[in-house]
Amino acid sequence: MKTGARITIRGIVQGVGFRPFVYGLAERCGVRGSVRNDSLGVEIAAFGEADALDAFVAGIREDHPPAARLYELRVEPIPFEARDAFVIEPSEVLDERFVPLSPDLATCADCLRELFDPNDRRYRYPFINCTNCGPRFTIIRDIPYDRPKTTMDVFPMCPDCEREYHDPRDRRFHTQPNACPVCGPRVTLLDENGRDTGCDDPVRAAIDLLLAGKVVAVKGLGGYHLACDATSDAAVGALRSRKWREDKPFAVMMRSLDEIDRSCVLDETARELLTSVRTPIVLLDKRSAPIDKTGGRGRPALQAPEVRLLSEQVAPMQQRWGVMLPYTPVHHLLMDGVQRPLVMTSGNVSDEPIAFRNDDALERLHGIADAFLVHNREIRTRCDDSVTTVFRGRPYILRRSRGHVPEPLILPVAAPKHLLAVGAELKNTFCLVRENMYFVSHHIGDLENVETLAAFEDSLAHMKQLLYVEPEVVVYDLHPDYLATKYALSLQGVEKIGIQHHHAQVLSCVADAAARDAAGDERSLVDAESLTSERVIGVAFDGLGYGDDGHIWGGEFLVFDALGYRRVGHLDEVPMPGGTKAILEPWRMAVAHLRAAFGDCVPALGIPLTETLDVAEYEVLVQMIEKSVNSPPTSSMGRLFDAVSAVAQATACDDEAGGFVQATRSVAGVRRAIHYEGQAAIELEYYTDPAVEGAYPFDIEAIADGRLIVSAAPLFGALVKDLERGEPVAVLSTRFHNGVAEMIVAVCERIRDAEGVSTVALSGGVFQNRYLLTRAVELLEQAGFRVLVHSRVPANDGGIALGQALHAAAVLQTKD
Repeated sequence: MKTGARITIRGIVQGVGFRPFVYGLAERCGVRGSVRNDSLGVEIAAFGEADALDAFVAGIREDHPPAARLYELRVEPIPFEARDAFVIEPSEVLDERFVPLSPDLATCADCLRELFDPNDRRYRYPFINCTNCGPRFTIIRDIPYDRPKTTMDVFPMCPDCEREYHDPRDRRFHTQPNACPVCGPRVTLLDENGRDTGCDDPVRAAIDLLLAGKVVAVKGLGGYHLACDATSDAAVGALRSRKWREDKPFAVMMRSLDEIDRSCVLDETARELLTSVRTPIVLLDKRSAPIDKTGGRGRPALQAPEVRLLSEQVAPMQQRWGVMLPYTPVHHLLMDGVQRPLVMTSGNVSDEPIAFRNDDALERLHGIADAFLVHNREIRTRCDDSVTTVFRGRPYILRRSRGHVPEPLILPVAAPKHLLAVGAELKNTFCLVRENMYFVSHHIGDLENVETLAAFEDSLAHMKQLLYVEPEVVVYDLHPDYLATKYALSLQGVEKIGIQHHHAQVLSCVADAAARDAAGDERSLVDAESLTSERVIGVAFDGLGYGDDGHIWGGEFLVFDALGYRRVGHLDEVPMPGGTKAILEPWRMAVAHLRAAFGDCVPALGIPLTETLDVAEYEVLVQMIEKSVNSPPTSSMGRLFDAVSAVAQATACDDEAGGFVQATRSVAGVRRAIHYEGQAAIELEYYTDPAVEGAYPFDIEAIADGRLIVSAAPLFGALVKDLERGEPVAVLSTRFHNGVAEMIVAVCERIRDAEGVSTVALSGGVFQNRYLLTRAVELLEQAGFRVLVHSRVPANDGGIALGQALHAAAVLQTKD
């Protein structure tokens, strides 16, 4: 029986080879009709035998191009029409405009084969791409996504590229960045002072420099990397000293999964992540044991020569390497030439935004890079690499950026108005919402300076333009000093909604569990009704967040839904002597917690930390605490980790063999200062050992208003006794982590008894600690709880904007 169908598709279906795919599929299925883009997506008129149309629709659903994302596919019966063929018709512009854009995609297998084929006209061309791969988000200036509205507009196509571009049977049909050596962008190698070296093969010359131990700034998709030989202590050490990055781990690019497998423990999920079109940095366990668990002093074990492929300076005091595969043609060419792993770290200094313009890179990276491998294709929007790890067979994302943005998360709560959520201060992202599509931005960075704020404002303006979103409501964190909050409050003519930091944090975890991502992941764990009305126990553990009492929170137990929360428990508050200085110098928090546990007896404890403290310095700190001078109270779990780290790691080493960078310690390995956020806690996790038994205790006490106050004093009592017995740092660290996990369960059980709530959401930067996350989830499940954890957005502050946006959407729904 002959019939007809109108097929309407919404999603990422433009600029990804969707129309030529439909054209070829129609020919194979014996279907006639037409396909065209419109300003909302794709519309198909299809005619043929009923079984042929069924096969055609099934093929669209199941076999669409890898870069396409189908949010909605509607099939409407229409009368049969006799058509001579299937054709691609000109695009139609509708009154309403909204077509989601594709993120940047890793080089596909077809392009890779051409890249290394001496007989191909694009042999070793660093900008090879097609509809299945290449730049998208980082080169678009405006929509619709056509070449004149990208940074490729200055490169007119040659006849050969034009022919491919207009041939619907060619995989480069309407590929906007299409180019070749005749007509496209070019690479150039500049010396350290920005002068053209004049070499015939800039990539080959850059390879020679890398092999010679030099640092090369490489312009990629979303900005510059700083690259060097990851197997050379000297090269990595030079990069560290020049970049002022003493301890923070570097990401490493490797040639293949086989090379990664020689250094890292790989499972199937990690393999899928590494080889996906997103190609994130993936944190993987080091192949050799990172630590001697039986040596008494907890010193890191040396890797066996046959597996020591990377310099330990790449990731000191880390259990895992951060690795990725090459994802652009220039990366593939470099890796093919050096035949060894390369450090590929963000091209910036300290916490500045990544450099992405040539002149900016030459200025900011001068003195760091020995040479610059640049190109003349402009990057419109900077975009850092995404970072993820694996938890229980699913991605556990730590930074959501390149390869994900600007794809939305699809939530079962539609916003009745366009929303903007501005996020928090650290690891800032923002979120734009239209209907049920939540567009979490790429990683902006820490909003602590004018440069990052400018990047925030530029990225926001650009995404509003691309997504046809003009916010009517803005959502913000309650901290009055956050630049994002100040920006939100400065906006005119919009409704403003504030939300407490940790409420947004745990709500982002629930939103993550409820989301259907743009790749069609249907494993949503929370439905629409429960998302807005079901109460959940939120465990929000992080470094700091502004509480509704004006104090610094960070070790919180909340009972919440999308509309509101109650603070039902938290860590007992201790002072932060020196305020933000206590974050940078963990020993200060150690003194505060030890005084909370032992009072004036701290100097007499006789533990390594107290034996190394300067008496005058200690007395000043005591005066600050007792007189409440620049010592704000905090319930932060992050600061508790800092304190335990400072106490426990004082036993870790007394020389460089222990793995510490001695410049950061006064004597005996005591952690005096950190060089990146969470460093002390990360180093403490480094020593955890699942074989260690025991857990340090906490006290849980209910106060008059029903809140549960969790005291860490007993744990410090037990910790000091273990120190007196000479227990190694691996025992101290593991018992602390075990104690925190058991405390979480104990508090949640008391909340469940009182509130009747049995679902727990774990959120906050502390839950990037894999050992704690694993232990807590296992124990909670054994206790009968349903546990929600992050996957699609970070547990750290990079996910807060999603929680803010969901709260505002729910609030607006109650007003309708």
